[in-house]
Amino acid sequence: MFIKLFFVALPVFFVIDMIWLGLVAKNFYQNQIGFLMKSDINWTAAIIFYLIFIAGLVLFVVAPAMEKGLWVHALVFGALFGFITYATYDLTNLATLKDWPLLVTIVDMMWGAVLAASVSTITYFIATKIGL
Repeated sequence: MFIKLFFVALPVFFVIDMIWLGLVAKNFYQNQIGFLMKSDINWTAAIIFYLIFIAGLVLFVVAPAMEKGLWVHALVFGALFGFITYATYDLTNLATLKDWPLLVTIVDMMWGAVLAASVSTITYFIATKIGL
């Protein structure tokens, strides 16, 4: 079941996050932390992040929601998972990096919650619809 849920969540996560990074918040990050950004993306690191994050989301959020038969579990625990994981990154940066913007920390933590809640809930509904 884990593998099937993972492969349902993977494109959902990718599409939503690419819309955020490529369209909605592209200028936000460039304006806030452009001085820290590389001109070329390290795709290996990005892909590893996606795989680990989605695995955690499926293991700790989606699979338990499926077992309980509660989409609300996916929504609430997805939001918590995203908030906590993004907080780990952003608050560490805020604590250790010179000139890391507080605004980026706040926006990114909120985005983590929205992203993970959305992916978890959509994955739950797709998996339910296809009979997983």
